[in-house]
Amino acid sequence: MAKKDNRLTTELAEPQSKRKSGGLLKFFTWIVLPIMTVVAVLLVVATLMNTNVFDLGKKAIGSLPFVPSEEQQAKDAVVNNDSKMVKLQAEMQEKEAEIAQLQKKLETTITEKDKLATEKEQLQFEIEKLNREQDQVKRDFTDILSTFDKMSPKAAAPVLIKMSDTEALRILTNLKPDKLAAILEKMSPQDAAKYTEMMTKQ
Repeated sequence: MAKKDNRLTTELAEPQSKRKSGGLLKFFTWIVLPIMTVVAVLLVVATLMNTNVFDLGKKAIGSLPFVPSEEQQAKDAVVNNDSKMVKLQAEMQEKEAEIAQLQKKLETTITEKDKLATEKEQLQFEIEKLNREQDQVKRDFTDILSTFDKMSPKAAAPVLIKMSDTEALRILTNLKPDKLAAILEKMSPQDAAKYTEMMTKQ
């Protein structure tokens, strides 16, 4: 009984697989093989006639209305290249304008820097000149002070009274206390009081 069942299932399964393989076999036999045979024959004939099948194929494809021809592709490429060139030239001009502006700024900065350096040199020269003059004035004042220090109080008092109050006060404040006291003794009481009051306010 079991053997009978196995035979039935195998018999049922065989026709289905035969049907499937039979349909595929028919498709290859009736459609694919004839097409391949025709193509092979055409290629052999074209080779014997010295005809390039691939060039003919390109021409046929190029003549189709929805496929652009090589001339049209070349024209499109030229138009694209022209638009790219125009764009690149515009960018180049912008960059050149930026470079010109930066160059101008750089030149202005260099000019200002040179001007500031010149002004700095002039100011440095004037400072040195003023320092020399100040040193000279200090030396002169030291000489004058030394002279007054050597003078007798009787001779120094009338000279100080004849000088401007500022100069006299400057000399009196830099004298030694004993020399100052001796000179003030030789002045009139009004002049001595005036100079003493001025020295206390300093």
